[in-house]
Amino acid sequence: MAIEQNEIRYLNAPSIEVKKKKYCRFKKSGIKYIDYRDPEFLKKFLNEQGRILPRRITGTSLKYQRRVAQAVKRARHLALLPFVTDLMNTK
Repeated sequence: MAIEQNEIRYLNAPSIEVKKKKYCRFKKSGIKYIDYRDPEFLKKFLNEQGRILPRRITGTSLKYQRRVAQAVKRARHLALLPFVTDLMNTK
């Protein structure tokens, strides 16, 4: 009962990950204005260090990514969001 060298066995069946299509949540929801005074909403577009997530990760269109970036910068200037942090709660 020796296993051949080129034969691979798995305990669990290998799962095939299906990538979900990215979409712009602003176009889908019909959001026209991104409010810089809503830090909980803007935290969805920041990583743990407080940096703005790129479009390729969030799926946001270019038009709304620019508006998100501007809103985050305004919120930082008014001290609603931190410029830098060790770990930010993104819940």
